[in-house]
Amino acid sequence: MALPSKKDEIHVVASLEKCAVLLHHYMSNVHFKTTSGDMAFNAQGDPPARLDIVNWLYFSFSNSTFTNVGNFMINSAGQMQFNFSDRNIHWHPDFTQIPRSVCSESCPPGYRKVLQKDRPICCYDCTPCPDGEITHLSDMENCIPCPRDQWSNEGRDACIPRITEFLAYEDPLGLVLSSIASFFFILTAGVLGIFIKYRKTPLVKANNRDLSYTLLLSLMLCFLCSLLFIGRPSKASCLLRQTSFGIIFTIAVSSVLGKTITLIIAFKATKPGSMFRKLVGPRVSRCLLLLCTLVQVLICTMWLIHSAPFPDIDTKSETGKMILQCNEGSVIGFYSVVGYVGLLVLLSFIVASIARKLPDSFNEAQFITFSMLVFCSVWIAFIPAYLSTKGRYMVAVEVFAILTSSAGLLGCIFIPKCYVIFLRPEQNTKQYLMEKHIKT
Repeated sequence: MALPSKKDEIHVVASLEKCAVLLHHYMSNVHFKTTSGDMAFNAQGDPPARLDIVNWLYFSFSNSTFTNVGNFMINSAGQMQFNFSDRNIHWHPDFTQIPRSVCSESCPPGYRKVLQKDRPICCYDCTPCPDGEITHLSDMENCIPCPRDQWSNEGRDACIPRITEFLAYEDPLGLVLSSIASFFFILTAGVLGIFIKYRKTPLVKANNRDLSYTLLLSLMLCFLCSLLFIGRPSKASCLLRQTSFGIIFTIAVSSVLGKTITLIIAFKATKPGSMFRKLVGPRVSRCLLLLCTLVQVLICTMWLIHSAPFPDIDTKSETGKMILQCNEGSVIGFYSVVGYVGLLVLLSFIVASIARKLPDSFNEAQFITFSMLVFCSVWIAFIPAYLSTKGRYMVAVEVFAILTSSAGLLGCIFIPKCYVIFLRPEQNTKQYLMEKHIKT
């Protein structure tokens, strides 16, 4: 019997393909019913897939039963259908609870899944989300960070608004500080009124009347300047806080320095043939005040041009809080302003220490020396207190330092003079000055 040739094989395959195409054409229109439901073939001639879900109960080798509890099928249109009834499931009497097919419980919201090393993918640990992050669904693998102005709740399953903190006027601390500032402002205004009323008396004239007015006005502005640190930070308040503080304190300390230098010049000018006679008068003290203030104004202007302060939010210092504060912008500019004021204070203290032993009818040099000592002590104590506090307490420390140092200047320099004006009027006479000068 001869074997079929290659040409015959190709002819047979082509005939079979034609038969398959013709068969698929007729089968795609065939519909019939079975005990399982309607049957139909798709365009490729494939029957619909159908799988029964069976619940087997095995009691012994010869005793078992099963129940159909659902099915899964793909119809002729390619749609998947899943039918299941858990009420038809019957468990073996030996099972005390429904068995689970996973080795780890589901992670609730607030936790994230961490896969266990060298274990199946269904084995994992549930780790709480860190502060500031949440998961709002079960079995999430990554925690979602909260927005900057929000924080995670205790359950780590929702973001809540952060607590906003700043030194407000409504707070007890802000109310106390603002009340103290207002009180000292009124007190300083009263002292200025007294000096204006008694401007022609020997005591006021002898202690450089113009510089006393300037110093009292600058102290009034110092007390008002502290109010800029209280309240919600804004662009305007952030620009004015440190610059106004630096310039006003420069005027106040320069006035103290001018009063001290005036005392030294006045004493030196009393010696016969002294060259200091040409410097006697208000011209030197005015030029010194103007020069020192212009230097500070120049430093503040360069600071504002290079990197001006601006409102900022601190979300890292305290957990769950949003601290509203002023960012100083240029750290170099901030420390230059503060450092220049400190330099003037140190210079005033040195000059006042030299002049305190000079014969002075009203001992103003001694009062200035003590006021500079109080001023330096306040700001030296301010540095560690400022660096160790956060939030509104840090601002409160700075406000307290401004109020305390300003009150120290007011009390040490002007309260003794008011004491003489009201309680020792006999010492505020030209005759008393001459008698005391002869004794010294």
